[in-house]
Amino acid sequence: MYYLFRSFLVSLLCILFASCSEKISYSGKIINYDSFNYTILTNKNEVLNKIGQPNFIDPIEKKYFYFSEKKNEKNFFEKKIENRIMLVFEFDENDTVKSITKFDLNDKKSINYIKDTTSHELIKRGLIEKIFGGVGSSVPSTTE
Repeated sequence: MYYLFRSFLVSLLCILFASCSEKISYSGKIINYDSFNYTILTNKNEVLNKIGQPNFIDPIEKKYFYFSEKKNEKNFFEKKIENRIMLVFEFDENDTVKSITKFDLNDKKSINYIKDTTSHELIKRGLIEKIFGGVGSSVPSTTE
């Protein structure tokens, strides 16, 4: 019995220590905006050679989107996004870089929801009309 209790206690301590380990995960491209100057890139070929294929290409405006995110998880309840960067390259007709836009965690904005609603005709109907719907209603014919 003593050995069973002791092995249970050791396994419980191992589980507790394993859950306290820190896990860093990356998603998207690993973009380090501070170490490399992306503003020196002049055309589409240079962008593809230096950074690689984009995460998303806008089919209408032909913009290239590069996304990078670094998360730090200490346990189930403590998850923190340490770094999030999105680079947007816009090109002109000659495939030269027209503009570069950088977004990070400081650029997130609050979303304002619109209070307007669409009218719903089912609410105006009575209980029997809701149950039976259009039963018995006549449909005009298209033939004469």
